[in-house]
Amino acid sequence: MCVAHESRCKCGKETVSFHLKDNILPEHVVKALFCPLCSSDVQINHDVMVVDNGWVIEYDMDIVAFSRQKLDKGPITPAFVFDSGYCTWNGYYPGDHRDSMKEREMITALAKTDPALYLREMRAWAMKRLERLRQEGWRKTYEGESLKAEGEKPLQC
Repeated sequence: MCVAHESRCKCGKETVSFHLKDNILPEHVVKALFCPLCSSDVQINHDVMVVDNGWVIEYDMDIVAFSRQKLDKGPITPAFVFDSGYCTWNGYYPGDHRDSMKEREMITALAKTDPALYLREMRAWAMKRLERLRQEGWRKTYEGESLKAEGEKPLQC
């Protein structure tokens, strides 16, 4: 089961939907959220924070440590929590779940009139979109690839 939870950034301008894989971590594992606007003054601490394209998520690593036995094997860092999907964006970036739905609306109309064209267009849209988001620098577009940031250290329990 996957659960989504919404959080507001520190300055209050942005609301983000988080995906909580298998509901292993509780929603309050997100200690603080900083959008690109309010993250400019944040001192990054890789022991408790992950950075994604100007956004900063501060995790409560004590909660993560408490749930360690339920997590996949490997070093438990904020990057691991994010990149493994235990507490990450609902989509590739904040707001992606809303934006992608809007982008797909025109293509979805083709499903009733030309199913083959619909499938081709949907596939092309998904591939172009992923490449665009990757070029924009969104972390989740690199799923499965190593993104260990400088300064990140595994959680010692």
